[in-house]
Amino acid sequence: MAHIDYYFSTLSPYAYLVGDRLDEIAKRHAASVTYKPFDIISAFPRTGGVAVPERHPSRIDYRAQELPRQARKLGMKLNMKPAHWPTNAAPSSYAIIAAQNAGGGDLAALVDSLHVACWAEEKDIAEDTVIKDCLKRAGFDPSLADSGLLSGAETYAANLEQAVAEGVFGSPFFIVDSGQKFWGQDRLEDLDAHLSGDL
Repeated sequence: MAHIDYYFSTLSPYAYLVGDRLDEIAKRHAASVTYKPFDIISAFPRTGGVAVPERHPSRIDYRAQELPRQARKLGMKLNMKPAHWPTNAAPSSYAIIAAQNAGGGDLAALVDSLHVACWAEEKDIAEDTVIKDCLKRAGFDPSLADSGLLSGAETYAANLEQAVAEGVFGSPFFIVDSGQKFWGQDRLEDLDAHLSGDL
């Protein structure tokens, strides 16, 4: 059975555009997934990237065209200027890590709901009430937002170091246990083909 390490930031619009497609691909191939939220802002200077406000105007302009175009292609709502972005990605990341450790709910649904909250529902995913609501709707105990803080913080920091060590430089980023790496929501088709043995 194949395994996928999924590195992402809960602040990433491109990770939002993953939607439920990774979960569908994993189920189709009976592949397991480890969700690894990481601090992409800290990763950028260590991997040759820069935060959006610091990018060249031509890159910012292209991003402003590409994101809505991809959202339309996928039939997904996207607010290019969310009311609560950027925000602190750590609390939502800790909750994902705690939920993954606890089990019993739908982790893919949790990750998706947090992204939707940010990019389509004008909610602040750093707020405790928003995180707890997403946990509850995905079938997890909302109290994980509180009880998972310490272990979440430790794993979140470890995920950053592991991401940099494994050559991760963006979000979303998928690494299969075969050693193949796929960067971007627009590479999910290639990931699917690879798991099928076609690529």
